[in-house]
Amino acid sequence: MTKGEQDFEDDGQAGDGASDRAAWRHRSYQHPAAGWGAARSVGEVLWKDREWVVGPGAMLKMNHQDGGFDCPGCAWPDDTRGLALDICENGIKHVTWEMTHHRVDREFFAAHTVTELESWSDNQLESRGRLTEPMRYDAATDRYVPVTWDDAFALVGSALRSLESADQAAFYTSGRLGNEATFLYQLWAREFGTNNLPDCSNMCHEASGRALQAALGTGKGTADLIDWERTDALFLLGVNAASNAPRMLTALSAAYRRGAQIVHINPLIEAGATRTIVPHDFLDMARLKSTRTSTLNLQVRPGGDMALLRGIAKCVLERAPADPRVLDPEFIERFTAGFEEYRALVLATPWQTIEDQSGLTFDQVRAAADVYMRADRTLVSWCLGVTQHEHGVDTVREIVNLLLLRGNLGREGAGPSPVRGHSNVQGNRTCGIDHRPPADFLDRLAAVCRIDPPRRRGLDTVGTLQAMHEGAVKVFVGMGGNFALAAPDTAYTWAGLRSCDLTVHVSTKLNRSHLVHGAQALILPCLGRTEKDHQAGGLQVISVEDSMSMVHRSVGMKRPASPQLRSEPAIIAGLAKATLPDSATPWDWYVEDYDRIRDTMAKVLLGCEDFNRRVRLPAGFRIKQPARELVFDTPSGRAEFSSAPLPDVIPGDSDVLVLQTMRSHDQWNTTIYSDNDRYRGVRNLRTLVLMNAEDLAERGLAEGDLVDILATSTDGSRRRLNGYRALSYDLPRGSCAGYMPEMNVLIGHADYSSQSDQPLMKNIRVRISRHGSGAPPE
Repeated sequence: MTKGEQDFEDDGQAGDGASDRAAWRHRSYQHPAAGWGAARSVGEVLWKDREWVVGPGAMLKMNHQDGGFDCPGCAWPDDTRGLALDICENGIKHVTWEMTHHRVDREFFAAHTVTELESWSDNQLESRGRLTEPMRYDAATDRYVPVTWDDAFALVGSALRSLESADQAAFYTSGRLGNEATFLYQLWAREFGTNNLPDCSNMCHEASGRALQAALGTGKGTADLIDWERTDALFLLGVNAASNAPRMLTALSAAYRRGAQIVHINPLIEAGATRTIVPHDFLDMARLKSTRTSTLNLQVRPGGDMALLRGIAKCVLERAPADPRVLDPEFIERFTAGFEEYRALVLATPWQTIEDQSGLTFDQVRAAADVYMRADRTLVSWCLGVTQHEHGVDTVREIVNLLLLRGNLGREGAGPSPVRGHSNVQGNRTCGIDHRPPADFLDRLAAVCRIDPPRRRGLDTVGTLQAMHEGAVKVFVGMGGNFALAAPDTAYTWAGLRSCDLTVHVSTKLNRSHLVHGAQALILPCLGRTEKDHQAGGLQVISVEDSMSMVHRSVGMKRPASPQLRSEPAIIAGLAKATLPDSATPWDWYVEDYDRIRDTMAKVLLGCEDFNRRVRLPAGFRIKQPARELVFDTPSGRAEFSSAPLPDVIPGDSDVLVLQTMRSHDQWNTTIYSDNDRYRGVRNLRTLVLMNAEDLAERGLAEGDLVDILATSTDGSRRRLNGYRALSYDLPRGSCAGYMPEMNVLIGHADYSSQSDQPLMKNIRVRISRHGSGAPPE
C-alpha cells in the first residue's frame, strides 16, 4: 500500500457466505419480477427454517389491520381494501428470519470469543438465531457474559452521568423502532441534555426531507396510495421496486392495466422495471400471464437525473408559447414563487449540456417530456439513486420544480412521493429523531413533558463518526440496526466505535456491531415486531408510519423467543431511569400502558391529535400534509421554485468510473440472507462489480475476471478492494455497481454531500484493473 492510502484492504475472495467457495454463476434474468420465482423462494425459506406452520400463519397476519403486525421490512403502505395477502417475498424472508427457532444464548457466547466471531461472515452471525438475555463484554476472557437487566441499566446510567457533557453521547436509531419507543428514546436523550440523535435517514433520505421542506414546507411527500391508483403518469427515479419495495409491483401492474404511462429512470434496468406476475393474482399465476411495469426505461448516467428533469422542463417551457396548455399559469401565479428565475435558467441551459450530463439523447429526453405533457396528473417517486449524491437536495427540488410547472400538487393523482426504506424510518423523524429539531417541536416537548430540551444542533451520522475520532463522543447507544456495517468508510467507523468508552446495542440478533465494540459493551435483546408485548396493562399495541404518512397499529402474534426479552419501550425506560435518577418523567407508568405514551405524543406531535382513537380505526390515520392542501410553510408562504445550476457529474479522467452501491435481492439493508441476487442473474457471489461491456473490454477484461478497485477520497486518502469479479451488465458507459455493505470501505469519511451531509454511496469515483497487476493508474 502506498503512503497516504487508507489502511483498509479487503480481499474479495473472503466474501460472505458461499462467495467464491461454491460455483458462482451469472446469467441474464429474463423472467417477470415476483411470480413463481418469488413463490419458490418463499417456499425454500420456510422449508429451510422449518417454519411450516408459523410461517404461513404469519403471512395471514402480516400487514392486516384486524389485529395483525406490520411487516418489519419496507415502508410501502398497506392495502386498505381488505387484500388477503398484502405481502411480498422479502417481507416473508424478513419475518421468518426474525421468527427463527435458533437461539444465541449464554452457552453460545461461552463457546466463542469475540476474536473468533470476528472471522465469521455476517450471514453466519445473524443466522445463529435470536438473542436471549442481556450480555456484557468481558475483556479478560474476550467473551460476552450474562448480565442482569438492572446491572446493565446501572452500567449505562453510570457511564452517561460520568460524562463531562451530555453531548459526549450519541443515540442512534434504526428505522425498525416503533413510534412509541421512538418518542421515549428522544425524550430520554433530550432530558439527558443532547440532540445527538443520528439515524439511518442521515444515510438515505436526508436530502429528500431537506429539499421538500425548503420547497413545500414539509419534509414528507404529499401523495398517498390512492394517488398512485389515479395518476396518468408515474415517473420513478433511482428505484429498484422488485427488491426494495416489492409490493409496489402491485401498483405498477395496476397502473399499466388502466393505461397509465410508467417511466423508470435508473442506470440499471431492474427486473421490477420490466414486467411482473403479482403472486396474489392467482389467475395470472395459473396462466403465467405477466403484466408490464413500464412504458419507458431511461438509463441515465449516475447522478444524471437532474439533467434529465431539467431537459423535460425545457421541453415544456419551449413548447408553452405555441401550446399554453402544457403549463398551468394560474397555479404558478397563485401558489408559487421564483418561477421567472427558474424559467430563465432552464431556457438558457444548452441542450448539449443536458444530453452530456444525463447521458441520454435529445430524443430520449423528449420522449419523457411528451409523457409528462400529455398526462393530466403526474406523480414522481424516487429513492436512493437520487439522494445519495452531492446534489441530492437540488435534484429533489428539481422534481418539485417539474411538478409545479403543470400544477401537479394538491390534487388527486399527483405530487411527490419518496420511497422510504425501513418500515418506520419516517415515523422516527415524526416522533422526534432529528439532530436539527425545529424550535416549535422543542417548545411543545418542553411544555408537555416539563423538561428543558437543548436547543443547540446535535450530531448526525457523519458528525458522530468524526466526534468519536476526536474523542468528543464517548458513549454510543444503538437502538436497532447494524451501525458498524451501515455507516460509510468501514475502517473509520470501526475505529470510531472501538474508541468509545461504552457501546450499547439493542438488538434481536447477533450482528457485526456487537463485535466492533468500545472498552465496555452491552447487548440488550428486545422483542421482535412479530412477538406479543405484554405489560402491566395487558397486551400492547405499537404504531408505525409508512412512507405515505399513514399511521397504523401493529400487534405481535407469537410468544417471545425468550422470557428475558424486553420491549423497546421497557428497555428505554430502564435506561432512562438509571441515567436520570431525579427525573419527574413517569417512565414506568408509560411502559405499563402504551396508550399513555400516545396521549403524550398527541399533545407534542402535530398531526397526531386524538392519537389513540384514530390509530384504532381500520386503516389508522394519515398525518395531515398542509402542502397537499396548497398551504406552504415556507418563507414566501408559497411553493418555491429552485434555480440551482446543473452539476457536472462526468469524471474528468476517462479512466475513472462512477460506482454506485446497492443491495442484492436476497438482502435487506445489512442483513444478507444468501449470496444470490436472482433478479440480476447472480448466484453464489457477492464480491463482484457490475461493469459496462465496453468498459470491460477497454481494460482488457472479460466476464468473471478478478479485478482490484481503487477509490480516492475527497481528502486524498485511498482505499481498495482486491479480487472482486467483474461481470458484464447493461449499464451506461463510465459507470459500475456493487453491493453494500462490502463496498462501504470505498467511501471515505470525507465523502459526503455538502447539501445533505449524506454519504455519497451512489457516487464513488474508482479505477479498476486486473487483479494483481499493481495499483490502477491514476
